[in-house]
Amino acid sequence: MPDAVTVIIGILLAATLGAAVEYYRTVRRARKEYEKARSALEDVILSFDRQLQREADKSDAMAYKLETMLSKADGNAGRLDSFEKSAKEIEIRLDSELRAEGEWSTRLEESARKFEELVSSQSSLTNQFSSMEEKMNRLLAVPEASIQAAIPIRRDKALAQLTQTELSVLEMLASEGSKTAPEIKDRVKLSREHTARLMKKLYEGGYLERDTNKIPFSYSVKKEMGAILKKGENTAA
Repeated sequence: MPDAVTVIIGILLAATLGAAVEYYRTVRRARKEYEKARSALEDVILSFDRQLQREADKSDAMAYKLETMLSKADGNAGRLDSFEKSAKEIEIRLDSELRAEGEWSTRLEESARKFEELVSSQSSLTNQFSSMEEKMNRLLAVPEASIQAAIPIRRDKALAQLTQTELSVLEMLASEGSKTAPEIKDRVKLSREHTARLMKKLYEGGYLERDTNKIPFSYSVKKEMGAILKKGENTAA
């Protein structure tokens, strides 16, 4: 039963860590989008300022032309009609420029709104990430049993049912004492996955005890299994 609890806790920790990693990636993506939006907003503002300057220059030029036309109108009444026509055109262009300015203002307001939404979203993601970290810390604070409960040796298991590698691992642990899976891997020259499966099989078969007080776990031969191995050695002798 404690082994099942440990497995469940491990699964929850893995799921929590996976969610935290995914959440962290989401935060990073949101931050990148925020930087892109900010850059785009700065470009819009810069473009808008340039547009305003161009329009101001155009207005100054138009005002200068208007003054010139007025001065000429004083001495030339015959050009009055032409002046009124030109003034009308100028008015139309000014209206067009004012409408364009209104469109730029609307775009600027929309960009500012999106920027505020992005900042709000980032703040929400940060709060969720902090909550996730607190949950992870609470889960990591759950104490584990220093030594998992021994699984009784299955009497129907015989040494003859073990492979030569499995028997070698048992004999090594019986003669040299407890070892971790990486240490055993280096001795038996197997892959990490193969060694993990081998140790799980021996543990679940009731041949080994497992110390979970630290990671990586430490494995040792049960006293009963050690006695059987010594008895086998004595019989062979």
